[in-house]
Amino acid sequence: MTAKGDSLVALITGGTEGLGKAMAIRMAREGYRVFAAGRSAERRARLGEEARALGLPITPLEMDVCNERSVDRGLAEIRTAAGPVDVLINNAGIAYVVVMEEIRIEHLRQQFETNVFAAVRLIQRVLPEMRERRRGWIVNMSSVAGRMTIPTFGPYSGSKHALEAISDALRLELHSTGVRVIVIEPSYIKTNMEGEAGNLSAEYRPLAESGPYAAVYRGFRKGWQEKTSAARTTPEDCAEIVLRALQSEDPEARYTVPPKAKRELWLARVLPERFVMRRILRDFGPQAAGATKKPAATPR
Repeated sequence: MTAKGDSLVALITGGTEGLGKAMAIRMAREGYRVFAAGRSAERRARLGEEARALGLPITPLEMDVCNERSVDRGLAEIRTAAGPVDVLINNAGIAYVVVMEEIRIEHLRQQFETNVFAAVRLIQRVLPEMRERRRGWIVNMSSVAGRMTIPTFGPYSGSKHALEAISDALRLELHSTGVRVIVIEPSYIKTNMEGEAGNLSAEYRPLAESGPYAAVYRGFRKGWQEKTSAARTTPEDCAEIVLRALQSEDPEARYTVPPKAKRELWLARVLPERFVMRRILRDFGPQAAGATKKPAATPR
């Protein structure tokens, strides 16, 4: 079973900018009836104007994925305008970039509410109709960080680890229903969220400058800037991979973006853990920013 467009109804959360917008435009060009959900009225209006200029079947949709009433209103609007959702792409997400000792619990809750609980909320809303029709596609936008983390990425990676596990369980549970569950794992791609991560979360910048983990933050920032500056992958590249996954007769469980990023994940799985830790610290640790203090011994 493939998703060939043909006016299939697709809901993309976080669909008015970055990866979501690129997916909305690419899928609409392929014939999908796309609803691009987002909270910002300005971004929705801008996307609507662009879609009309391009003659694409994209409807910007007001939706706060963390608010049940907003989700229900949005889904009701989709059903009235086009019918049930055939393709759900859980793309909405946030990233708190902060060490685990310093993150506020309310921010950690918000991290998981947006990246995990909101995705489950949408899945639970659309699955009954997908199962009844014995077709559907659930695409969960994870990250390479969902399987391999770096300093200050504990909150974000933790949420993506959870989304990966939920996707794996869901795929097994839906095995005989005709509903496909696909995980997309972007690596370094230049989007607004990536830029915010590189600049560190605003609430924690004073601690990042002079707190006990200042060297850790400097190491992360230097490594992140180097990696994102060298990145050549675009949101449009990611959209092409999502489309390829949807149109595959036998889609893989996971797709990395770019595909070569799969090698890094494979190495992290097969190499000794101490070796992997040294590599990460080399790229993102305090010594990456020129710290002179000798690091503590790597735990066994």
